[in-house]
Amino acid sequence: MSPARKETFLEIEGREVRVSSPDKIVFPEPGLTKLDVVQYYLSVAEGAVRGAGGRPMVLKRFVKGIAAEPFFQKRVDENHPDFIETATLHYASGRSAEEAVIRDAAGLAWVVNLGCLDLNPHPVRAEDLDHPDELRIDLDPMPGVDWSQIVDVAMVAREVLDDCGLVGWPKTSGSRGMHILVRIAPQWDFRDVRLAAETLAREVENRAPGLATARWWKEERGESVFVDFNQNAKDRTVASAYSIRPLPDARVSTPLDWDEVRTRRPEEFTVLTVPARFAEIGDPHDGIDDAVGTLDGLLGLAKELGPAEKPPRAGDGSGRRVSTMPLIEVARTKLKSEALAALQTWNEQHPDVVAQLSPADVMIDGMRGSSSLWYRVRINLQHVPEPERPEQGPLLADYDPWAGKVWPGREDG
Repeated sequence: MSPARKETFLEIEGREVRVSSPDKIVFPEPGLTKLDVVQYYLSVAEGAVRGAGGRPMVLKRFVKGIAAEPFFQKRVDENHPDFIETATLHYASGRSAEEAVIRDAAGLAWVVNLGCLDLNPHPVRAEDLDHPDELRIDLDPMPGVDWSQIVDVAMVAREVLDDCGLVGWPKTSGSRGMHILVRIAPQWDFRDVRLAAETLAREVENRAPGLATARWWKEERGESVFVDFNQNAKDRTVASAYSIRPLPDARVSTPLDWDEVRTRRPEEFTVLTVPARFAEIGDPHDGIDDAVGTLDGLLGLAKELGPAEKPPRAGDGSGRRVSTMPLIEVARTKLKSEALAALQTWNEQHPDVVAQLSPADVMIDGMRGSSSLWYRVRINLQHVPEPERPEQGPLLADYDPWAGKVWPGREDG
């Protein structure tokens, strides 16, 4: 067996790109190496650049493999090659970040070499950072929801878009859900784009009650598909077209034609299968940039629907939301594996309660920390008779994602 190479160099459209540790196994189940991942992206480069090119992106780096938590890098390294452009984004916190902007296949290879599997671009172009040109519809199924229900909701979303004069372009999320992308003229700010997305979500819920929900609070959704409008907030990104997701089978977020949505399944699309599909049929989203629409219809519908219902607030002056559901919190952890372990411990302590829970009553939430995710485990006791509900006890794990964090302008951390 030959020794593992420390590096190799690829000539890509006249540019040399270094790939470190090319023989490192990234996906053990299909046996895919880091170089395999780079070569995958080169095979679908036209579609991947269409989805992520020209946009500032957060670098989501899996430097320790898919079994470990990634870290999020907003600021591009100063020693980036000259074919990597940058754009400086300003956030509501007052902080800013000079983020990477790729334009071609060489840029794809460069970010993948950093340990990026999925590509996470913002919905704006580098030339205009204040006005999104993409509205993003994220159909996020709650536990217990199957693919057919997601498809039904996607079709309703398509109807709403059609009624508002917009064209939706579907793709698998690469996980359990579906994304629908909509090109819009860059004439509206983030606030209006998010309002348009929320309005679409509310109208989908109105047309498909029980199947879809626009309720932001997870415990109120039941076994439905959440139309996640908040993915259009200024600081949010989603995995773009042809992104590889960190699942054992190396699944890919794959663009679809609408006539494929009912007949294809997310697990069909992996690093091993998508290149042949791309070579045979090309990119189903190749016309997306020619289908630019206006938000006038959705914003007009927003006025007709009126303001969305707001949750009640605490009466202690804190301004905190009061849940309408009987929730208890089980744990806060750094790793998802720790969250699952804490949940298992709680389940063993409360077998009679567990027997009465529906899948959607168990919530493991990935929460954003300063540079990585942390996890919160909660239980909704709505299906448990009140006398049998356990009280909130000490957390089985109490990770503080902000411990030791020093904020700019403060000395006390």
